[in-house]
Amino acid sequence: MLDYILGSSPVVSAVLLLLILASISSWAILVMKFRELRAAERDTEQFVEAYLESPVDTAYEVSRRHGASPLATVFRSGYTELARLEKMQGAHGQLTRDQVEAVVSRLGWVRGEEMHRLERGLSFLATVASSGPFVGLFGTVVGIMNSFESIGASGSASLAVVAPGIAEALVATAVGLFAAIPAAVGYNYSSARLNRLAARLETFCLEFCDQLRRTPVKAA
Repeated sequence: MLDYILGSSPVVSAVLLLLILASISSWAILVMKFRELRAAERDTEQFVEAYLESPVDTAYEVSRRHGASPLATVFRSGYTELARLEKMQGAHGQLTRDQVEAVVSRLGWVRGEEMHRLERGLSFLATVASSGPFVGLFGTVVGIMNSFESIGASGSASLAVVAPGIAEALVATAVGLFAAIPAAVGYNYSSARLNRLAARLETFCLEFCDQLRRTPVKAA
C-alpha cells in the first residue's frame, strides 16, 4: 500500500495527504476531548457532592480546586460576583433586585462560554466524518480516470495496464474511510457525554439562580 501511495499521481497524492492530515488531527482531537470530558465529569462529581453536603464557603473552595467542571466554574463566578456586590453595599446593605438579576444574567453568559469550551473540536470531527468518504471518492474517480487514460495510451486493457490506476482508486477510498470512521465514532461518543454534562449544567444553573433570587433584596 505504501508503494501505491508513493507512486500515485499528483492529484491522488494530494488527496491522500489531505486525508492523512485530517486523520492525524482527528485522533489528536479525540484524545484531547476524551481527557477533557473525563476531567470535567470527575470534577463535577466532586463539586456536586461538596455543593449538596457542605456550606457555601466550603463549596466555593472545592470549586476553586476543580476548574475543569463547568458547574464549578458557574458557581464560582456567581459566588465571586455576589460577594463583590455585597462588599460594595456595606455590612448592613442589601442587594437590589436588579443587582441579583445582573448576577443571574452573568451566569447565563458563563454557562454559554463553558459549553463553547467543551464543544471545541467537535465541529472538525463532524466535518471529517461527513466529508472524508467524499474526498476519498474524489481520489477514486481520479484513479479510475488514470486507468482509462493508460488503456487509451497503450491500446491494451491488460491487468498490468489497468491495475495501477485501480490500486490508486482503492487506496484513496480506504484512506477516506480510515479518516472518517474514527471521527464519526468519536464525534457521536463525545457528543453523548457532552449532552449529559450539558443537562446537568442546565439543571444546576436553574437551581443556583433560584437560590440567588431568594437572596434578601430591597426595592430598586
